[in-house]
Amino acid sequence: MATSRDDFIIAIRSAFLKKSTQQKFSLLTLVFASIFIIVLSNFDFKVIRYLKIGINEVVYRSSFLVSIPENALKNTFIEVSDYTTFYGDYKKKSDELNKLRSKNISSEIIKFENKELKELINDYVSSSNKILAKIIVDHESPFLKSIIINKGSKDNIKIGTNIYDQSYLVGRVIEVNFKTSRVLLLSDLNSNVPVTIAPQNTQAIITGTGENYGIIKYIKDGLFDKFTDESIVYTSGTGAIFKSGIPIGKVIIDNSQLNKNLYVDFYSDFSQLKYVFAEVITQFEIEKPANESLAKDSKQNNPMKVKLKILEDEKKIIEDTNLKFKEENDSLKIKLNDLNQQISNFKNIISNQKDKISQFKTDKQEIEFLRLNLEHGHKCRKSFFNNRGFVVGTSEYKECVLSKGGKTNG
Repeated sequence: MATSRDDFIIAIRSAFLKKSTQQKFSLLTLVFASIFIIVLSNFDFKVIRYLKIGINEVVYRSSFLVSIPENALKNTFIEVSDYTTFYGDYKKKSDELNKLRSKNISSEIIKFENKELKELINDYVSSSNKILAKIIVDHESPFLKSIIINKGSKDNIKIGTNIYDQSYLVGRVIEVNFKTSRVLLLSDLNSNVPVTIAPQNTQAIITGTGENYGIIKYIKDGLFDKFTDESIVYTSGTGAIFKSGIPIGKVIIDNSQLNKNLYVDFYSDFSQLKYVFAEVITQFEIEKPANESLAKDSKQNNPMKVKLKILEDEKKIIEDTNLKFKEENDSLKIKLNDLNQQISNFKNIISNQKDKISQFKTDKQEIEFLRLNLEHGHKCRKSFFNNRGFVVGTSEYKECVLSKGGKTNG
């Protein structure tokens, strides 16, 4: 296709740039043929109609071929931009994933250390399991705040079992039957819960008021000014009634009276409870040595062994983590090299398209010169009647034709 177009351009150049009689006759023939076709196009002849269809088809195909480089360049630029955006998002998500994994590993290490230390302090290890229970009776009265749940001794529920609304403490079991249990809510007047107020780390006791809030009692004088509305209340575990660290509510400071009072706004709305979780705790005793000498040696060596075990587990976790990071790093390097190769290929394609566009612009300028030469060539061509013209083929002649005969020798 490109070869035939070049031959056509060369033929037109030779037709206009040479002065022989045969060339002039060819030029006049082309001019008259064009005028003849234009005149015949006004008549609805079948031959002319087919000729017009053929010319339109040639023009359409030509414009389609000419637009190919531009469309290819535009699509290439869009694809490169998409790849760049995708790679940036991938790096961001990868960094966030690494941070979350690091936090997860730290949390696992802390949990393991906490478990080991509890084994050293106590003679038993406890495991908990929360079971879902439905509230079947809700006793509403000014003096009694309790509920009945559909879990009992057959589900390993015992007196003192903690009851939760999601992660928040709502009360404890005070009466157990085979299939049901009664739960005393924190808002009951008979409820007293040992708590810790953070971040002040102050020990106190919450007493129910019969409403959806509790009152804080038994705080030393001089500590009231340290509390704020952002202080959080959770169980302290004192007395082994409630497990430590269970969130209960936020502190509310009442300055309306002469004596300041501290209240607790419970996280859970006890009047809207439909389902709760009962925490069933199972204890396992730690095996003791068979004789006293072994027990004595174990007491002396147990802390060191536990510390060594913790360090070995930490080392194993770190090694596994480093291995995963190394594998991910190698995978990222491979993907980065692939993306760089694709970008390089796209750059080469863009460079080739630019060369084609540049050649297309040059050919377009040549065609424009030939078109203007038909109209204004007689003004710029030096002849017997036009001494102000230029020799055909010179740069002055070309400039004169492009300026539509505006520049001639003065």
